[in-house]
Amino acid sequence: MPLLKFDVIEGRDEQSLKNLLDAAHRAMLEAFGVPERDRYQIVHQHPPHELIIQDTGLGFERSHDLVVITVTSKERTEEQKQKLYKLLAQELHESCGIRPEDIMVSIVTNGDADWSFGMGEAQFLTGKL
Repeated sequence: MPLLKFDVIEGRDEQSLKNLLDAAHRAMLEAFGVPERDRYQIVHQHPPHELIIQDTGLGFERSHDLVVITVTSKERTEEQKQKLYKLLAQELHESCGIRPEDIMVSIVTNGDADWSFGMGEAQFLTGKL
């Protein structure tokens, strides 16, 4: 935990997707201080006409390399969130060549009772995590 979902325009090859996921995980490790094996990532690829992400009037243009990252996580501090945004932009630019204006991040917060990692249990509630 956290769970990261990546929405991208279809056409990236397997290595490009691996680089994207690895770079995002490095940012997550540093920003949120999660353990190395705390890695939950899902990629959804869309035809271009199914992904319309504009700039809310900020004055930049998105390209075909657009990545929308939805992070579902327990509560994090504003400092951690801002650090994650910065590190994602750096890592994805340096490792994948994705421009910072092509990266959109949304964090959805939930609590201990909202997670089951398997076995029909809420491990945060049972004390196993």
